[in-house]
Order: sequence, then C-alpha cells, then structure tokens
Amino acid sequence: MRMSRAAWLPALLACVLALGLAAPALALGLADAKAKGLVGEQADGYLGVVSGGGEASALVQEVNAKRRAEYAEIAKKRGTAVDDVAALAGAKLVSRTPSGQYVRDSTGKWVKK
Repeated sequence: MRMSRAAWLPALLACVLALGLAAPALALGLADAKAKGLVGEQADGYLGVVSGGGEASALVQEVNAKRRAEYAEIAKKRGTAVDDVAALAGAKLVSRTPSGQYVRDSTGKWVKK
C-alpha cells in the first residue's frame, strides 16, 4: 500500500526529530562536522563524507546506521519501501540544510548551499 506524500509528513517529521534525539552524543560532533564541511546531506536520506578521513567516516557510518534503522521502522509501519522513506527524508534534510553547509547535487558533486 502506497501513501500520498501528504500522509507521510507526520511520519517524516517524527523521523527527523527522532534522528536528532537518537544520537545526543553525536549531535555536537555532527554539527561540528557539518560546519567544518567534513560531511553533508544527500538526497538518498543519508550523510556522506565531503572531505576528511577516518573520524568523518566513522561519524557518517554511525549516523547512517541509526537513520537506516529509523527509516526501516517507519517503512514497516507504513507498508512501504525503506528507500522511499529515506528519499523523502533526504529531500527534507537537504532542503533544510543551512547556507554554508554541503549537500550532494543530482550530478553527485558536493556543493555548498
């Protein structure tokens, strides 16, 4: 069963809030990594490494694992595909990324908003 985008809004907002609350220990690290241009948001709903090495990669893996779990839970409740939930969340996360931070564009390049 597919849901309209309007029906997804409450679930998506809950997901975005849960992602922020699910990783309080990472919140400062994630904010710093975004502000320094080490990581950025992608349309697929996951973080990506813009530059940097192991520490940025470890942060991205940890955040993405939590996001994947949250997307799977929402998808199960809504009877839809995880990738659909992730894409909808990704669109929201990219659109809400503040100026000066990085997002991956449709060509796969990192661009500063």
